[in-house]
Amino acid sequence: MEDVAERAGVSRALVSIVFRNQPGASQETRERVLRVAGEIGYRLDSAARLLARGRSRTIGVLIAAHQPFHADLIEGIYPEAERLGYDVLLSATARGRGEDKAVEALLAHRCEAVILFGSDAEPVDLDALGRRTVAVSVGRRVPHARVDSVHTAEGKGVRLAMDHLVELGHRDIVHIDGGKGPGSAERRRAYRAAMRRHSLQPEARIIPGDHTERSGIEAGRLLLAERDEGRALPTAVLAGNDRCAMGLMMSFARGGLDIPRDVSIVGYDDSHLSHLMPLGLTTVRQDALLLAEYAVRFAVERLEDEQLEPREAVVDPKLVVRGTTGKPRG
Repeated sequence: MEDVAERAGVSRALVSIVFRNQPGASQETRERVLRVAGEIGYRLDSAARLLARGRSRTIGVLIAAHQPFHADLIEGIYPEAERLGYDVLLSATARGRGEDKAVEALLAHRCEAVILFGSDAEPVDLDALGRRTVAVSVGRRVPHARVDSVHTAEGKGVRLAMDHLVELGHRDIVHIDGGKGPGSAERRRAYRAAMRRHSLQPEARIIPGDHTERSGIEAGRLLLAERDEGRALPTAVLAGNDRCAMGLMMSFARGGLDIPRDVSIVGYDDSHLSHLMPLGLTTVRQDALLLAEYAVRFAVERLEDEQLEPREAVVDPKLVVRGTTGKPRG
């Protein structure tokens, strides 16, 4: 500001008045100060100004580096945060960088609140985090912890997928489990419940896995090896998420199977990758924009009123039918 004041021929105090848009400077002076600031490339340090007032007005967001659905969520985080007057800072988990380190980085940068995408931390640790700062969990319920949660109605999503497969005529439906991934336990329970509801419990089978392409590839290899040993392939597979479904499709394609003629496949998330493939993936759509809006709103509301009790928002899913499901073979 001293540089601007010197070149504009005014006092530093007057420059400060102009930058703060306060009364006390003529229109001509304002225009001259702003023109000089533009000429020398001066930019307001908003972060420093906010910190001087004891606020950063920044929301930290924890993401997983390789989860496409998290990118979809981020697209909803930015506009809602901007609408409410907040900036966003991202911190990613990756190989060699765990959730603890990623969260601590956000807090070290003075984020006023943190939004956690698909956290796999223990509930006691999330409760401790929620007592340190404002925290919102997206994609996972955390009962009895001092964090707000926003997630899809997982059971309903699985029911939609299973009803769709059964209506097509499928009975031998396998589920690839999502392991400790967000929503996996609810999806697993809903799969078992759907198989019982359709009187298909004897055919129920859950293959251990996780929310990665590798999990789908390995499950596909297992099913193909069993076929080669004389065991019939299932007619349909409900994957733990879209990434797992895509890995399964790759494995089956290498094994010479035709989808959906030989096996129908359903994913979960409706991430942006699910409809970019040559054969569009039938999947359960999570409303990423609405989940993101709820998360930002919960964080800002708790910043304004720390006495709020933990809240939960449940968003309805939708089944999106594309090219990977059809009637069972034969």
